[in-house]
Amino acid sequence: MDAIQSIHFTKALLLLLDETFDNVHGIYLDGGTSLFETLATISAGEASIPVGNKCATLAAQVKHVAFFLDYVEKSVRDPNQPKADWDEIWRTVGRVSPEEWQLIQDELRASYERIQTLIETSPAWPSEAHIASAIGVVVHTAYHLGEIRQALCVLQP
Repeated sequence: MDAIQSIHFTKALLLLLDETFDNVHGIYLDGGTSLFETLATISAGEASIPVGNKCATLAAQVKHVAFFLDYVEKSVRDPNQPKADWDEIWRTVGRVSPEEWQLIQDELRASYERIQTLIETSPAWPSEAHIASAIGVVVHTAYHLGEIRQALCVLQP
């Protein structure tokens, strides 16, 4: 069985992350639909609206993605990272002011940049768990991007 060279995996992963967060390359998204492009179209008022009857606000969705990225980054750097309270954001993030909405987006940008740096500076992929975590960042973010874009179909008809 041929092994994938680490450099090829890293470059492909960074390309997928770039598409997911910033610059659509046509791998799986349509132009103008990356996460940051999408968030730029959402006002604080829209970010404060729950996605559904029993769902969180768009602001909570974005805050959750940042939390997830931070948790993955910390877990890779310190495997003894304490267990996360995954429900905290869903319980606490609701209506946001324009300033709070901007801070949440800035927090997401910083979390994304830390993940990029972690991937760029990792010389090798030491285990399947590390690879799964890295791929999980793309998949998990893409899931929430889909939820956010679906909600926008209702909020911005």
